[in-house]
Amino acid sequence: MDKKKLGGFEVLAGMGLFLLGRKIEGLAVFGKGIYDLEKAYKEKNSDLKPEFSDRWDKAVTFYNQTHQNDMNRKLHVIGIPIILSGAAGMLGNKTYTPLWFASAGSFAVGWGLNIAGHLMYEKNEPAFLEDPLAFVAGPLWDLKQVTMKKGM
Repeated sequence: MDKKKLGGFEVLAGMGLFLLGRKIEGLAVFGKGIYDLEKAYKEKNSDLKPEFSDRWDKAVTFYNQTHQNDMNRKLHVIGIPIILSGAAGMLGNKTYTPLWFASAGSFAVGWGLNIAGHLMYEKNEPAFLEDPLAFVAGPLWDLKQVTMKKGM
C-alpha cells in the first residue's frame, strides 16, 4: 500500500477509534496517518521551498481549489465547527457519559455533512487526503469565508 493510501486509512481508523472511545489509541493512529500523508505529500511535491509560508500558501490554494461548490462550502461552514466542538467534547469528557455521547454524535454529524458535500456536490475526496495541512487550513479558510461575507 502506498503512503497516501496508508495515511488516509490510518487517519480514518484513528477517527473511528476516537469515536469508539479509544482516545489515546485513536489520536496515535490519527497522528501516524497525518505523518504518512505529509511524507507522501512532500515526496509528490519535491519542489517545496523550506519556508513554512510556501507550504501554507500551497495548502490554502489547494483547499480553495477543492472547495468550489457553494453547497459544499456551506456544509463545511456548518460541519467543521460541529466537528471541532465534538472533538473537544470527546476529549474533555469521560468516555461513555451523556456529554461524551452528545459530543461523539456531533463529531459524526459534522463529518457526515463534510463528506456529503464532497460526494454529492463537489464530486471529489476531502482535501486532507491529498494535503494533510488541510486539517488546519480548512477551518481557517472557512472562517475567513464567513467573516468576509459578514463584512467583518
